[in-house]
This record gives sequence, structure tokens and C-alpha cells, in this order.
Amino acid sequence: MARRAAPHRGIDVHYGEPDAAEAEVGEVTDARPSKTQRKSQSHELQTLGAALAALSAQALAAIEMPEPLRDAIELYRRTKTHEGRRRQMQYVGKLMHNADEAALREAVAAATLGTAQSALALHEAERWRAELIASDDAMTRWMAEHPDTDTQQMRSLVRAARRDAAGLVPEDRQPKSFRELFQFIKPML
Repeated sequence: MARRAAPHRGIDVHYGEPDAAEAEVGEVTDARPSKTQRKSQSHELQTLGAALAALSAQALAAIEMPEPLRDAIELYRRTKTHEGRRRQMQYVGKLMHNADEAALREAVAAATLGTAQSALALHEAERWRAELIASDDAMTRWMAEHPDTDTQQMRSLVRAARRDAAGLVPEDRQPKSFRELFQFIKPML
């Protein structure tokens, strides 16, 4: 390895390959994550913990996780003060290191997606109800898409909803037929 003196301070400058001591130091620093990376990972785990805490009690109970983590999340939910919640979430993030992060992320995504799917199904039922009340063509399309529907009951509910929609005075309308038609359509979607 060639050594050359630095022009001003008399410091040796190494050119070429590092010696064994320098190689070991380089390997150690490359193997461990930096402090910034560790903090970033900790914040990600806390965010995942907050997402878990935001789930319903039923959805949270269905997720498999270590018992201390479950207890910490329950305590976080019961904590009312801002500082207490912040510190508890830090503790949840610490406990998340021992949990299967990928499985927890999948469970949160599945629970969130399930909520979105149910909202989409409700919107679809509302759209069908509005179309069925508006035109007879919608009834024909419905029967083509859902042949197992009780046709007589469907026509009766649509007629009642149309009668209520045709009421001139809004106070005279009965929303009962709208609800019944919606409840009839919803399970079929």
C-alpha cells in the first residue's frame, strides 16, 4: 500500500486497499442500521400500532399477536391524556419488535379493506334502489343479474317506494318502503 504525506499537516494519506483493522470497522458499521434508520423503523412500528389501536375491538381480537402487545394496545385505548398516549404508543412500538410485523400489516390491511368493501356494497345497494324506483328497465336488469330474486315481493316493494316518492308533500312520505326495498336488495349484492 502506498503512503504519501499530506502537503500541509504531515498526515499520512492511504491510497489503495484498507488494512485489516479498517476493513473490520467498515463491516461493523455496514451491518448495523444507523440511528436514523432505527428511529425511522421505530416510527413505522408506532404507526402500525396506532392502526391496530384504531381497529374495532372485534377486529383486534381476531388478530393473532403476543399478549403483552395486546395488553399495551388496550391500555393505549383507555389512556386519555396526550402525553400518556404518546408514551404508551412508544411502548407499543417497542413491543412490536417482538411481533410478526408482516402478519400484523396484513391483518390491518384486511380489516381496512373489509370496511371499504362493506361501504362499497352499501353504495351499490343505494344505487340499485334509486334505479329501481326511477325506471322499469332497472327491474329487468336486476332480474337478469339476480334470477333467484322473489319477483313478486320485489315488484311490490318497488311499487310502494314509487308511491312514497310521488307524494307531493315531503311530510306525507313514508320512508319505510325505501328502507324495506334497501333491506331486500342489500343481502343479494
